[in-house]
Amino acid sequence: MGLLDGKTALITGAARGIGKAIALRFASEGADVAFTDLVINEQAEETVKEIAAYGHKVKGYASNAALFDETQKVVDEVLKDFGKIDILVNNAGITKDGLAMRMSEDQWDAVIAVNLKSAFNFIHAVLPSMARQRNGSIINMASIAGQMGNVGQINYSASKGGLIAMAKTVAREMGGRGIRANSIAPGFIISEMTNALSEEIRAEFVKQIPMHRGGDVDEIAKVALFLASDLSSYVTGQVVAVNGGLYC
Repeated sequence: MGLLDGKTALITGAARGIGKAIALRFASEGADVAFTDLVINEQAEETVKEIAAYGHKVKGYASNAALFDETQKVVDEVLKDFGKIDILVNNAGITKDGLAMRMSEDQWDAVIAVNLKSAFNFIHAVLPSMARQRNGSIINMASIAGQMGNVGQINYSASKGGLIAMAKTVAREMGGRGIRANSIAPGFIISEMTNALSEEIRAEFVKQIPMHRGGDVDEIAKVALFLASDLSSYVTGQVVAVNGGLYC
């Protein structure tokens, strides 16, 4: 028996990285998985195959998560294809870094739209069906940057801090309907995003981490599994920091 037997999860931005790790972990615990990405390309199709290997239903959906109407259409499709949505993971995100005094309006708007507005879009779209079934778990993928800020990331930090506040609000509004909402705040996690940094910058990050290493994407996925499952049935409105002690 898996921890998510009979559950359907919708994960945004899950063709690769942390989102993919969460999708695979959920499937390994019995969940059917719907996921979105900007386009369903060869990489996304490969993700579908890997998830399907666990023997559960899976489908990828092309979606610009920042668009309100498009998000509603995707959620309607998922409900039609899977019958229900028990778990929503708002994982889609981008970075467009720059110091506050030099950041362009376009850089600000793009990150807020993809990282923050997209989460509102999906939460708004799934809440009616979750409320009807009187059950649901919403997980926002925040960041250590949303807790402590980060130089050159005023847009990213604001978006991730917003995700934390958004989950706390949903927890208060929807707790009586059996819907929980929590956030995960990863620290320095080895992924495509961090691999794009120079070796010097990565080494500097690791120096500051008490555990002397970056995290693995599956270490995030395990926490997502806890928050998605009944193991966390009385946990809502919380932020789980997964950062090796970088920020306590």
